[in-house]
Amino acid sequence: MPRMVIPAALRRNVTETWGEVGRAWLTELPAVEASVLRDWELAPGTPFSLSFNWVTSVNRADGSPAVLKLGVPHAGHLAEEAATLEFFAGQGAVRLLARDVDRGALLLERANPGTPISALVPHRDEEATAAFVDVLRRLHRTAPPGWPLPELSARSASFSNYLRSHPDGGQLPRHLVERAGRLFDELCASAPDRVILHGDLHHDNILRANREPWLAIDPHGVIGDPGYEIGALLYNPEPGRREDDLLALVPRRIEQLADALEMPVERVVAWGFVQGMLSEVWTAGGGGTPGTRALDVALHLLPRLP
Repeated sequence: MPRMVIPAALRRNVTETWGEVGRAWLTELPAVEASVLRDWELAPGTPFSLSFNWVTSVNRADGSPAVLKLGVPHAGHLAEEAATLEFFAGQGAVRLLARDVDRGALLLERANPGTPISALVPHRDEEATAAFVDVLRRLHRTAPPGWPLPELSARSASFSNYLRSHPDGGQLPRHLVERAGRLFDELCASAPDRVILHGDLHHDNILRANREPWLAIDPHGVIGDPGYEIGALLYNPEPGRREDDLLALVPRRIEQLADALEMPVERVVAWGFVQGMLSEVWTAGGGGTPGTRALDVALHLLPRLP
């Protein structure tokens, strides 16, 4: 087996996020991968682009392709991802084939050919939005009692935590953060249903597949208002690209989403504003520099808020 080469970006992200626990995981990662490959009878393939987890293509004993995902055990979103995929049961999302919580390991169905809907933007943007809607309809079902996922409403704390750390607003206008926090709470309180949400659905997490036309990957998993899911669509893909032609896609996306999902336009606009500001708060809270297209979208939608 070739020696594992851990990219510098993965090392940096893991150590900055989990400190000594992350460093220990990185040290143990080659041995963990070897043991999981052996126990699950997997042949290793090529690693994918890596950010916070080790993700690589593999082949199962029967020759079928799959994806092995390894992360810091009992940290990050792996537990939520497994619980969410278990609920989706292959409907609109890749299947969960195996999991080992203590080793931080998930074995996932591989979406082939795996082209993301971001490849359709900007020239076939309506087709990309239609694919998003189709996946959303397949994923969203009312949450059963006691399903082991956090409440969406808990994410509201991101706004108050940011304001406590930055009383003057920091790099973001304080009044926008305050308004987004209030509106987030109002939207959660008025939710028409409580469904299992993907929690991080955007253009690069929906892939072309053979089993279904499109399959979602990498859910973070929360329970709450189905409208939350649409917000990230408005400022993706590549939020770092602050280009006028991409921002110009937003009004048509809003109309298409409202029509296809039979959702009031005002609610689509509100979730778009909230999600744009939440993304910026998370960026700032994580040590990054806010000021992406997420902020541009939030400012674009501000005059349309109820």
